[in-house]
Amino acid sequence: MSEYSAPLRDMRFVLEEIAPLATLAPLSRFAEVNAELVLAILDEAGKFAADVLSPLNAIGDREGCRWDDGAVLTPGGWRAAYRQFQAAGWNGLACEPEHGGQGLPRLVSALVDEMWNGANVAFALCPMLTQGAIEVLQQYGSAGQQRTWLPRLVSGEWSGTMNLTEPQAGSDLSAIRTRAVPQADGSFRIHGQKIFITYGEHDLTENIVHLVLARVPGAPAGVKGISLFLVPQRLLDADGQPAARNDVRCASIEHKLGIHGSPTAVLAFGDGDGSVGWLVGPENRGLEIMFVMMNAARFSVGLEGVGLAERATQQALAYARQRVQGSELGAASRDKVAIVRHPDVQRMLGVMVARTEALRAVACVVALAMDLARHHPDAQERVAQQAFVDLMVPVVKGWSTESAVEIASVGLQVHGGVGYVEETGAAQHYRDARITPIYEGTTGIQAADLVGRKLARDSGAAALALIGRMRQVQQALERHGANGDRSDAVLAQIGRALGDSLSDLEVALRCVLQGDGVRNAAVAVPLLEMFGVVTGGWQMGVAALAAGRRIAAGEADRAFLERKLASAHVYATHVLPRSAGLRTTVVAGADAALALGVALQD
Repeated sequence: MSEYSAPLRDMRFVLEEIAPLATLAPLSRFAEVNAELVLAILDEAGKFAADVLSPLNAIGDREGCRWDDGAVLTPGGWRAAYRQFQAAGWNGLACEPEHGGQGLPRLVSALVDEMWNGANVAFALCPMLTQGAIEVLQQYGSAGQQRTWLPRLVSGEWSGTMNLTEPQAGSDLSAIRTRAVPQADGSFRIHGQKIFITYGEHDLTENIVHLVLARVPGAPAGVKGISLFLVPQRLLDADGQPAARNDVRCASIEHKLGIHGSPTAVLAFGDGDGSVGWLVGPENRGLEIMFVMMNAARFSVGLEGVGLAERATQQALAYARQRVQGSELGAASRDKVAIVRHPDVQRMLGVMVARTEALRAVACVVALAMDLARHHPDAQERVAQQAFVDLMVPVVKGWSTESAVEIASVGLQVHGGVGYVEETGAAQHYRDARITPIYEGTTGIQAADLVGRKLARDSGAAALALIGRMRQVQQALERHGANGDRSDAVLAQIGRALGDSLSDLEVALRCVLQGDGVRNAAVAVPLLEMFGVVTGGWQMGVAALAAGRRIAAGEADRAFLERKLASAHVYATHVLPRSAGLRTTVVAGADAALALGVALQD
């Protein structure tokens, strides 16, 4: 397996041209954040990802985690790496300074998160879940809870988890049965079982802060009767140090297709007198509060997709450059050449590169909008940016993760037969990626959120406004066609492809806005994919315009800029055309899917 190398030049281009870091300069929150600082952070993160996390990726896959009478032991090297991770302050990169964080933009931490996921996604899952717990407590925790728990979560001294579902519930959280019985001292005793708890038990930190959904006595049925509780693995003594073990037991860990270095636990709460926990926020609003953590996690899982796509692409490219097989088509010499010189391999690698760049670009544009939605001084601007974020989070999560699986699969194809052999390492990326479209709500759930909530709540206003923004880029691209230069001709072709795909998206969107709930549900996933494909084309168009401008200005790094233009061209000709087929499916495919679905029930 080739080791991970952070794509720092590509990331710098994103910060300069795609999601400009300079956009945040006028915001008082980020007054001290500048390009020099951010590039230094990315450089150090890249070294940590390459030197510490990447070498552990195959070890974690090979060794996995071990369950020993309730204790869980992580793979060799995991604990030392986590200590380095914590000591370097990586866990608190974007957290609030008042709780010990560094207060950097989400745009910056998104790129760092991509590195962690590209280097070792199984390791990265632990701090990712902790970040979600931090978000919940920052927004809904009492002052006492924040003082007690946030500093050590932010530092990474303690980790956090999200405890949602149960064996009988699955994705239907209205069916959860875990009980929370109030006590005279204001605490609760928790009784129940939770499944699929990532890093629910491990040996990396001295305490784990579980956020647990449960029902108080007399709560309404369904999702309206769910509350959220903070349940630590270990209770604290008078000095605030972890002491006695709480009544929380790891009953087992799952044996999984991939991410073997990440323990997925079954947790039993309250085998004895009950797990001691404390209510977070008001009673019966637990699911609403937990959505803070879930939405943070959904965006973060989208970044897992970006990181895994980059890693699979690097692996395939490294192999194609060194694997010698066959002679070059059309060449006079019959000498054997590296397979990277074969046209079909070039096609596969080109599409992998282009799609990965598009995933990164869209995720970073959304991360920038998150920063603006939270910190921009103008209230109307904050509302507009948040509307864009809300619309795009299910797209980033669903499209990025589904794309990662497909890109990793193409990576196996580049390797040929040896890609199916574990020793090459390519198969691990495919296996690790396969969970990401399932995590934090399947792609179908993300699509239902997009169609049933995000589009329905404003009758598509945010989506139509986004199409308007994308049209501006299309028009700018097409204006270059009159100059006759080769680069301008490529820009114009990219613009025409983007224009066609925007028309496809608008037709499909208006069809869904006029449709009924059942038919819309049948084509929601294709619509989500359309949003991803087209917004990816939009950002690749932005990249192409920037590259063309900088080439015309005579910038020194011409080879890099030419590659950016070529990558956008590949996206326009190999990926954007998918929108036409997806439009047909959205507009005309619901009845067929539902009819066959009924027939398959018998």
